[in-house]
Amino acid sequence: MKTQKIWANLAVHNLERTELFYKQLGFKSNNPNQSKELTSFMIGKDDFIIHFFLKEIIETNLNIQMADAQRGSEVVFTLSAESKEEVEEWIDAVEKAGGTIFSPAAAIGKGYSFGFSDPDGHKYNMLFWPE
Repeated sequence: MKTQKIWANLAVHNLERTELFYKQLGFKSNNPNQSKELTSFMIGKDDFIIHFFLKEIIETNLNIQMADAQRGSEVVFTLSAESKEEVEEWIDAVEKAGGTIFSPAAAIGKGYSFGFSDPDGHKYNMLFWPE
């Protein structure tokens, strides 16, 4: 068997807040997949798709209980930056958009990184790693 695509499905409590947060960070809306139950974005140059479903909808549709991202991590997505300066720019953008910095910017090996979460607690690591 061969899968055709992979994307992420995450639970949120407020679609409008989620949509505003990711638009403020400059992520590209996945317009065909917008509804009263979900908002969707394409991230990175390969357009990795993340669907953000209302929590009660995804739990009902998949017959599962989603993790509470405010209390733990279901997954941590890493986003790449082109420079240390770009990492610093992301810190400002995340804070202005209403995100939370959970790991301050710091050197990691030869790279530079910080961690943030969106308003629902979904975690991201912004990383510059020189070639």
